Amino acid sequence: MSANLNLTAAERTELFGTFDPDEHAAEAERRWGGTAAWTDAQRRAASYTKQDWQRFMAEAGRITTRMAEAMRSGAPADGEVAMALAEEHRAHITRWCYECTYEIHRGLGDLYVSDPRFTNTIDETAPGLAAYYQAAITANATRNNA
Repeated sequence: MSANLNLTAAERTELFGTFDPDEHAAEAERRWGGTAAWTDAQRRAASYTKQDWQRFMAEAGRITTRMAEAMRSGAPADGEVAMALAEEHRAHITRWCYECTYEIHRGLGDLYVSDPRFTNTIDETAPGLAAYYQAAITANATRNNA
């Protein structure tokens, strides 16, 4: 997410709660700055309205809720349901943020389990969800020869 958001401070708080994009912007730029994905994400985020961000977050929330439901139901992370949700997640990122290739998506899944900030946030929905997401993303990428 870009810190260059077209939002007031009050809108940022309303949308993101205690998460402050500015706190993470420098780290994200160090890691991914200069890449096509970074440039695309910056351009897109700067153009989004409050309503766009609401739609983005609602869509992401629905995908995460459904992934948690799949996990709780016992669906295997490398099964059709979880891989379809992983593909939906990848498409969501591509639609809203940047071209999320299978390689990039694998890296994001790995970040979900290697960075405690991601793990803790995702696991707030359901304990173990970050690892389940990562396994589903990996299986989906493998299925698509990536």
